[in-house]
Amino acid sequence: MAFKISKEIAPQKVAAQLKKGESLNMLDVREPGEWAEGHIAGAKHIPLGLLLERQQELDPAQETIVICRSGSRSGLACELLTEKGFNVVNMTGGLNAWMDELVRD
Repeated sequence: MAFKISKEIAPQKVAAQLKKGESLNMLDVREPGEWAEGHIAGAKHIPLGLLLERQQELDPAQETIVICRSGSRSGLACELLTEKGFNVVNMTGGLNAWMDELVRD
């Protein structure tokens, strides 16, 4: 099986686009405890384990930036969603590389 390399975006680029007021579709696939510790404002939260059963909450026509802690779970999520026809981009380095502010609920 060929490993499909998904598109990637650096956290700094995501932060810059948000600062410019761009509307981004972001999906955080971390666990609920990690989400509560802090997430990017405006991101949608669907833990990786629930992704396929909740995929109808996402718009396949819209590019979606997928986020996790380090970039590996989001890479897996990108593979799963790409196979289902979604247009996804993996945020490399995840929130470990995020230098901007996070929202805590």
